[in-house]
Amino acid sequence: MKINKYIDHTLLKADSVQSQFDQLIDEAKTYDFASVCVNPCWVAYAAEALKDSDVKVCTVIGFPLGANTPAVKAFEARDAIKNGADEVDMVI
Repeated sequence: MKINKYIDHTLLKADSVQSQFDQLIDEAKTYDFASVCVNPCWVAYAAEALKDSDVKVCTVIGFPLGANTPAVKAFEARDAIKNGADEVDMVI
């Protein structure tokens, strides 16, 4: 069994910088992980970097507390998909 295809390689620290995302993306490609999971503001960057890869882009909605209204979460999800997210993880 290849466990790597079950791993979502994640970087959700608010103070992360581009070099950390470059490393995350390179590792996901190298190890053929299922996805990278990033905050919504990094979705377009990750999608562009992974466009020639089968690694998916995942993002979080309503993170970290889930304290947004359903309308805000719906907007955030639509925006993430528009920006290239393949998957969304929503905090309820």
